[in-house]
Amino acid sequence: MTPLIAADLAAVVLATCLMLALPAMAGPTTPFGVRLSHARSADPAVIAQRRAYARLALAAGVCAALVSAPLLAAGGDATVVGATVTALVVADLLLYWRAARRLRAAKLAGGWSDERRQGVTVDTTFRTDPVRLPWSWTLPAAAVLLLTAAVGWWRYGDLPATLPGFPGFGVDAARREPATAAAAFTPVLYQLAITLLIPAMTLLLLRARPDLDAARPVGSARRYRVYLRGVARMSVLGAACLNLGLFVSALQLWTLVAPSAFWTAVTYLPLVALAVAWLVWESRVGHAGHRLPALPGEEDEDSGVTQRDDDRHWFLAGTVYVNRRDPAILLHARIGASWTLNLGHPVAWVLIAVLVVAGLLAAFGVIDLPARRSAF
Repeated sequence: MTPLIAADLAAVVLATCLMLALPAMAGPTTPFGVRLSHARSADPAVIAQRRAYARLALAAGVCAALVSAPLLAAGGDATVVGATVTALVVADLLLYWRAARRLRAAKLAGGWSDERRQGVTVDTTFRTDPVRLPWSWTLPAAAVLLLTAAVGWWRYGDLPATLPGFPGFGVDAARREPATAAAAFTPVLYQLAITLLIPAMTLLLLRARPDLDAARPVGSARRYRVYLRGVARMSVLGAACLNLGLFVSALQLWTLVAPSAFWTAVTYLPLVALAVAWLVWESRVGHAGHRLPALPGEEDEDSGVTQRDDDRHWFLAGTVYVNRRDPAILLHARIGASWTLNLGHPVAWVLIAVLVVAGLLAAFGVIDLPARRSAF
């Protein structure tokens, strides 16, 4: 078995495992993005869709391996691996969407939404006493930024005439660029952007509308606060991991260490650690914190109502939200630690319009966007 075939099979196995875990990243009352009551969270229809999705996702992984391995054995290159993993993920997402449609059809046919009185819950303390950004946790990212800038300042006067290409993460030793100040300090500029933008984005998430459960208002509000604190800490630690990878990239760019497969692996090691940490944390706390243990008095909490059925505003298995009457701009999606814009809000239209205009201007050569030659 060649190393490329081994890498392809490993990538297929990893992608399949991640997609098999996707249903577990949703809350018990929003399986496959469909709103259900707690009484229906273990309904046979839900279990049947989970099992069907798992079987089809496994079959998709086997098919991807059976197709890609012979192509690589026949002389294919690394693009076959990327195309295979991309096609596999797209296929699994379509299977997830299929399960959502079938579960929603079962819900409508069975009249599940009419079984209990519906309602919503509001906790004003998320406005009067919001979850704070843990500023002390941003210090590691800032420290790595300052360290990189100091090393770059010390090294700048002794740089060779040309530097390896810097595609955004890691270096391209086969491509050389003039050793200008802009080229030399690009990793530092990227670190500065990460150190500023990630805390700013985290602040927006902390101010987004909380995902509370009308059936268990007290417990869901407390769990969501704990969940938000974890999201904030993981996010700013993610900035530190990105900056560490850029620091190792800068060492190679400034020829302090020779670019090699070893240093490429070291560059991506912080990102691998970050991904593993996110998965472990998400598996422990659950969607919006639903797996966190209940405090005394919360075990049997039941307000007598179930969360209002708003499936008509959610699309693509609980990832896209459109509601013109909802004043919220940013809200928690129905899968994993993710948020989504309310595409029915005028502010969301403005943001999308800005992105579309920027893309058109870049396409016609009016403005230059950063080139992407690697994973970042």
